[in-house]
Formats: sequence, C-alpha cells, structure tokens
Amino acid sequence: MKIYCSGIGGIGLSAYASLQRAAGHDVLGSDRAVGAQHAAPLLDDLRSQGITITLDQSGASVPSDADVFVYSEAIPVEAPERKRAKELGIPQKSYPEALGDLSKGHTVIAVCGTHGKSSTTGMAARLLMHSGRDPTIVVGTKLKELEGRNWRKGRDGGIFLLEACEYRNSFHHYNPSIILMTTCDGDHFDFYKSIEDYRASFIAFIHRLPSNGTLITHLGDPDCRAIADASDRTVIDADTEPLIALKTPGRHMQGNAQLVLALAKLLGIPDKQAQSAVSGYAGSWRRLELKGTFGNGIPVIDDYGHHPREIRATLDALIAEYPGRRIICAFQPHTHDRTLKLYQEFTECFRGIDTVVVTNVYEARKDIETEKVDLPAFIKDIEKASHVRCVDGCGIAETEKMLKGEVLRSGDVLVCMGAGDITGLASSMVA
Repeated sequence: MKIYCSGIGGIGLSAYASLQRAAGHDVLGSDRAVGAQHAAPLLDDLRSQGITITLDQSGASVPSDADVFVYSEAIPVEAPERKRAKELGIPQKSYPEALGDLSKGHTVIAVCGTHGKSSTTGMAARLLMHSGRDPTIVVGTKLKELEGRNWRKGRDGGIFLLEACEYRNSFHHYNPSIILMTTCDGDHFDFYKSIEDYRASFIAFIHRLPSNGTLITHLGDPDCRAIADASDRTVIDADTEPLIALKTPGRHMQGNAQLVLALAKLLGIPDKQAQSAVSGYAGSWRRLELKGTFGNGIPVIDDYGHHPREIRATLDALIAEYPGRRIICAFQPHTHDRTLKLYQEFTECFRGIDTVVVTNVYEARKDIETEKVDLPAFIKDIEKASHVRCVDGCGIAETEKMLKGEVLRSGDVLVCMGAGDITGLASSMVA
C-alpha cells in the first residue's frame, strides 16, 4: 500500500507513518518549509527509515497512485495537497481516523485528559515493556524508553497503547478496552463551546468502551468524578494507589503514576514489579526536560506546559526541586484564543517564582483566530496577579539576548515553557 502523509512532521502523524513503514508499506509525505527546522529531528528520523519527504506542499508531490492520503489536523480542507488528493480521487483520512483504523484488531489502552497524557503514556509504556507485554505504542512526545522516538511496533494483535487527544473530538475515532483519564478541567475552547461541551466529549469517548471496558481515573478530582459518574462503565479509582518516588519531580507526576499502577493491577502485574518499572520513569522530551546548563551552572529546562494548570504544576515541581533558588520562566503563550479564554488563570499561575519573560504569542492557528492578546496589558496583569517581575521578551531572539545579558545570574534556574518554537530557545541557551 502507498500512503501519503501531509504534515508528516507532526508528533502524531510521524508516529503513524513510522508504524506503517515498519509494517512494510510505501510511505512518503510532506511538511512545511516554514517551521520545518522545528520538526527537523523528526523528519531526519523518518528519512532514515526510508520515508521520502518533501517540503513542497503545493500539491505537486501527491502521487496519483497513492492508496490513501492521511493529513495532520493542522492541514485545512482548502490546503493545496488536500485539493489535489480530491482531484485525483485518493481516499482521505485525518490522522486520528487513520490511527483508529491502524489500532483495530488490538487491545487498545488509551490515555486521555487535559494534562499529563504524554507522561502517563510514557509510564504505561515502561510498565508494559518491562512486564513483557510487547506493546505497540503511539505517544505525543519522544521517550527515552523508545530510544528517543514517539512510537514502537509491538506484537500484531497485542496491546496498542496510544495517547488520545481530545482536540476536535479526535479520540472519538478510537475503540479502547481500557481508558486512563488524567484530568478534565478544560482546554481547546476554540473548538469546544463550554466546559460542559468539553466534558460531554469525554463522556462520549468513555461510552466507546465495550460494556466490559474499564475507566481508570482520579475520583478525588471533582472534574474526573463528574465524568466517571456520568458513565456506565466500570471505574477504578487510581487515588487508592500509593504515591511512589519517581526520577522526575512533581506531585502531578506521582498522580500520573497512580493511574499506571492501577492499570498494572487490572492487568495482573504484581505490585512490586509495577512499582519498580514505573519508578524508573525519568521524564520525556519537553516535559521538565533538563537540556543542560548555561553559564555558571544554571539549569536550563524545556517544558511543554501551555495551560495554566500545567504551568502551575511545573513551577511547583521546580520550586520543590530547587528550594531557595530564583526560578526564571521564559514563557511563550500558545495561541491567542487559549490565552484570551483562560486569561485570568494565566495571569495568576506564575506565583512563587522570580521573573517571567513573555517571548511572543505562538500563532499556531492564525488562520482562524480573530482576536489578539494585548501583550503589554497581559504582561502588566501577570505582574499584578502573580506578584512577579514580568517583562516583554520581544521575540525569541531578543529574549535570548535579554536572558544572557541582564536577567540570569549565578544560582538561577531557567525554564523555557510553551508548546511552540520556544523549545529552540532552550537548546540555544545550552549550545
């Protein structure tokens, strides 16, 4: 089968492409020339597997003999490649649709939630691999356990562990036997009309479980309990599991581990074996990832946090990990819409640290966003509500100069935070 993947450098679609290539299919695809540097390591890895990639998305590279055209959620219906595929009569599938098809015939374990999906999937991957279950895995980050990749091909017809994203109801394309739900406090309000609409999507996903399926979640979390109560499936309370020590800091990480320990019990994996596997989890790409040091031993941490609750959990973990040290946060808000919809929460979530440098707003959805953040006002409001020094970084390059020249001093800790191209700043600071 010949598969063309549009937006192949995305963290999800790249994993799908790799699995299909590993299964012996002819896979090729495209990604944007602008922003390709951000995805370069993933693209290089795909090429090393024998996947042909072009940075031309004009439509000219779509082969007329492709059996299926799979597109990233970032590729709109009016994109030239999707138009070309339609002209050629090639069947089209979104990445979630294609992944749902790929996972059929397996026992699907899906990890969903507003926050913590990738870390929980990483811990579950350790559990399943260390217990000899030989799982197939798709995760929205790169894991040490997977040799720095975001996928693993396991036994055909065995366990398929996947990270299930809720954006645009993507996870409604999956048919899980077990669901791990981390949190459910709301996000993606450019798509969901309200928190009630958001929760309804999760309830619909849980109803995709078979009658003998199982939901594992934190019943001590009011949001999770509300969804569990609305489902008619078996529910396991992960809060009954112990809080074990991990190699990555944060109470939120221990909460994620509880979900995986509860999964171990459900699968009949002995407690001691499960705790040994999970306790070895040492983080993943862009999740409290220590990139190195700058200057006189200043730790530089890269973190994907882009929601107020995620930011708060990460900062709490760093404050506990580095007591008495100044925490400096270079923060890149991810989309104007999210920042505006959760404005008050964003202004309040930086309490307890020393300085916030707001780089710029990452415009991941500028084609559909109509309102823009008033950045000077946002900076002032963070300063007032979080009681921190907050300054305008005037872009990634200027932020780097500012950090190196006037902000950082010996003994500090720097965290570069956001879901956009701010990850490049963390790398530059230790180069």
